[in-house]
Amino acid sequence: MKYSPKLVLGVLGGVVAMACTPSAFAQSCGRVTVANMNWQSAEVLAEIDKLILSKGYGCDVELVPGDTMPTLSAMMEKGKPDVAPEAWINAVRQPLDAAVKEGRLHYAARSLKDGGVEGWWIPKYIADAHPDIKTIDDALKHPELFPAPESKDKGAVYNCPSGWNCQLTTGSAFKAWDAAKKGFVLVDTGSAAGLDGSIAKAYERKQGWLGYYWAPTSILGRYEMVKLDAGVPFDKAGFEGCNTKADCDKPVKTDWAKSEVFTVFTDRFQKAGGPAIGYLKARSWDNATVNKLLAWMSANQATGEDGAKHFLKTQPDIWKTWVSSDVAVKVSKGL
Repeated sequence: MKYSPKLVLGVLGGVVAMACTPSAFAQSCGRVTVANMNWQSAEVLAEIDKLILSKGYGCDVELVPGDTMPTLSAMMEKGKPDVAPEAWINAVRQPLDAAVKEGRLHYAARSLKDGGVEGWWIPKYIADAHPDIKTIDDALKHPELFPAPESKDKGAVYNCPSGWNCQLTTGSAFKAWDAAKKGFVLVDTGSAAGLDGSIAKAYERKQGWLGYYWAPTSILGRYEMVKLDAGVPFDKAGFEGCNTKADCDKPVKTDWAKSEVFTVFTDRFQKAGGPAIGYLKARSWDNATVNKLLAWMSANQATGEDGAKHFLKTQPDIWKTWVSSDVAVKVSKGL
């Protein structure tokens, strides 16, 4: 049986056309499970990944519940879920590095360019009015600028809620810097809402505030705060050996460790994800961007999905640098 050149070209053209259809593109990426971690910044990033991977790359995305240790352990031991968008890896760096070296897992971009940060903060209006206050030692020279709510003749350092690890580290720092001898009291905020409320109240009254906080968080997107320099480097042995423990008798002056935050994905997805892998290796943002987005979400009682759509609609100058122009068009049309 003979085939005409036109028939052969027609069949080949049909094959090419099928290969370029969204369904065929989806087939090349396939199904991908993405960990939806149980805190706000990770939740919105998972939703952003879902929208971009599905709309831009044709992936069949399923969000699955996650948390740092259970998710990373499951990825190392079982190879799923496929993607952890915001993995705070400090506590599991050694086994995670081993899994990456063995080729079972892969690092993509730093989810947070500047890492997760924690320490003692003051309001920006206080920092602007008193440019000499740069470090924790500087702030502790001025108890009058940070009045305690129950003792106006004392300065206040606001602590984390009971049961949080940062309650221990803040208490240890309070002792290490001899804050009590310098005229300060340690204020128990009682809850996350109490800690946030103390910052909001200080801002409303334009009063001083000194205490522990971390980023990225919505409260720092609503109220501009300045992180004080510890004035000393991170002392890993002292921090982990004493400052993090309830029975720490001799805490040391130490900075807080900067948390490394990466996107991690499995070798299965490395082989199946196609161009989508390039997106995960490029997708990175900073704390200032995240703080503002989280503040918008909190103010509007928005879900992670709402926040993802808001970000993609209002911040194209950021996310379009993560993808090619044709993918950007597909994502924009899919919103």
